[in-house]
Amino acid sequence: MLALALLLAGGAAAGCGGRATTHHKPGTSHEQASGSVGTLLATVDASGHKLREVPAEGAPEVRLALRPDSEDGWNLQLSVENFRFTPDSTGGAALPGAGHAHLELDGRKIARLYGPWFHLPAAQVPEGAHTLTVRLYADDHTSWAVSGKPVEGAAQLTVPAPGASGGGHSHGDTPPQPPQSPPPGQEQADRTVSITVRDGKVSPAPARTELRRGERVALRVTSDRADTLHVHGYDKELALPAGQEATLILTADRTGLFEVETHESGLVLTQLLVR
Repeated sequence: MLALALLLAGGAAAGCGGRATTHHKPGTSHEQASGSVGTLLATVDASGHKLREVPAEGAPEVRLALRPDSEDGWNLQLSVENFRFTPDSTGGAALPGAGHAHLELDGRKIARLYGPWFHLPAAQVPEGAHTLTVRLYADDHTSWAVSGKPVEGAAQLTVPAPGASGGGHSHGDTPPQPPQSPPPGQEQADRTVSITVRDGKVSPAPARTELRRGERVALRVTSDRADTLHVHGYDKELALPAGQEATLILTADRTGLFEVETHESGLVLTQLLVR
């Protein structure tokens, strides 16, 4: 009987965590599912994540380049070495040379990246000189590090004042002139969903938003605290400044049921049902 109980317990333990997740569960620690690769340090990076030290030889590397987009904002490219993006296992154990990246604007996180390309809208970058930083993380949300320093890359970006000519730059490319307002029709959507987050509560209560494939939906979210909106399945993210409305326009080109939630507070805002 004792042997049978041990076998059953071992089987249950093997079953837990066997399936990769796309996001750690609300209320759990970023370091809850920690792998054995490297050395977990007591120090943390600028965003509060523990450092996972690995030897310099064969360690992940990242470089950041950006260029103006022909319609709006900038297109960012992450060039990585000894690293691969693993969105399907985010929230699992740390595996060598795998994980995701965070994008920061002047030290403030604005997106989580699951691939080498990212479009940064002009509306998210105010006038002036800025530093964009990308940092590599393991699937358990620890920060890859070498010699006690996080593995990251940076680029400078200057946004000129409206109507100004010249003076801005982004890695030597001709600076974009972000419009005061989008061209007519550019920000049109077939459906608009307005959501408010206050005191940890979502209003209106989370429900399903039904869409036809190919429709464009505008997610307008106002949160009383700084957070990040994430659309699962589409891997789209949007920074939510405290007390300000932020809008993400998404083309529903995939069918299925997709949750829209906040990263920091772990709140489900709505579900997109695309047929």
